[in-house]
Amino acid sequence: MKMVKLDAPPLSGVRVLDIGHVLAAPFCTRLLADLGADVVRVESSRHPDFPWPSSYRHADGRHASYLNTNRNKRSVAVDLKHPAGCDVARRLAAAADVVVENFSAGVMERLGLGYESLRAANPRLVFASMSGYGHSGPRRDWTSMNMNLQGAAGLMQVTGAEGDPPTAISNSWNDYIGGLHTCYAVIGALTEREDTGEGIHLDMGQFECSVSMIAPLLLSSAVNGRSPERMGNRSHRFAPQGVYRCAGEDEWCAVSVHDDDQWRALAEAVEEGGPDPRLAGEVRFATLSGRLRHHDEIDERIEAWTRGHDGAEVETRLRRAGVPVARMRRVQDLAEDGAPSGAYKRMAEPRVGSMLTTALPVAFSESPLPPPTPAPCLGQDTREVLREWLDLRESELAELAGTGALT
Repeated sequence: MKMVKLDAPPLSGVRVLDIGHVLAAPFCTRLLADLGADVVRVESSRHPDFPWPSSYRHADGRHASYLNTNRNKRSVAVDLKHPAGCDVARRLAAAADVVVENFSAGVMERLGLGYESLRAANPRLVFASMSGYGHSGPRRDWTSMNMNLQGAAGLMQVTGAEGDPPTAISNSWNDYIGGLHTCYAVIGALTEREDTGEGIHLDMGQFECSVSMIAPLLLSSAVNGRSPERMGNRSHRFAPQGVYRCAGEDEWCAVSVHDDDQWRALAEAVEEGGPDPRLAGEVRFATLSGRLRHHDEIDERIEAWTRGHDGAEVETRLRRAGVPVARMRRVQDLAEDGAPSGAYKRMAEPRVGSMLTTALPVAFSESPLPPPTPAPCLGQDTREVLREWLDLRESELAELAGTGALT
């Protein structure tokens, strides 16, 4: 890892070899790339990495999810099942600071790319494994998918409404949580390496990453001796809390009242032209305990008011009154919102001309992050990377290509 100038992105000079697939490892390495690392993806046309279908798919097989998750990276096309291709990967790992992979436990070892094998040539290597259940213990060989992990980690017990079956959080929650934790661990390992001079193997089971996010539920269950319940949009601490239908088709506002003052403000706002002028004066609703007991009735009265107004009006009126509220926005609403935001950026993307991409929600005052660059085409950087990282000559590249190792 090279020292960087103060005005450079924080991970400039760090080389990351991404031998991941689908989402967990690629998301981790995208975060590292966003922070300035030189991230090189190892891919192959014989085993293409096409994540979940989306509303957009280019002729080269890249979906919108791939374009967002793999921005700011370079791609080398190497067949890891070809002896010469596997040797190329080993040589790239010897020149890297970090390797990130999310295959099932044992896969990298069978390819000859496990940590012990790679550290022999590169003792400073930080090697991050991201299998579903880790590389040790009784679960190591379990097949993992997002929904299964949510069920195994206890998360689904508290998702969904009372009386409904457990409901998974959409958008591959586990992959993103695993990616965030692993990015954090990699940066910590790189920092430690500055002192020790030695690399490390990070065994980042996504199961453990998921469980770490429900620590308060584990504690309360241990203390109370009972499992938490599914509450949907409600809370034991705030009332009323929920989503309320507004005028129009599938229009809603989310409201969360945190104290008695906010309750009085909500009740007075509802009574301004509302159908029920008695809400603010109800003694039954004056305290949190009372509002929790009569939550259903309060919900009915609030929604009788919200149904008569569009979501924007409800949001404006309650926000002006000091009530925590947000109109339910669709993804398209976010894309069309003209207000300045660090949530996303527009990126030049040759496949579509231009596209919005989610931004790294971090702003460095002294180390500005580079603008996002489009996800690579398969293998578009193979020769460039092999020349830069391995110092290969054109004759050597041609010889490798002739073996079929570069795909």
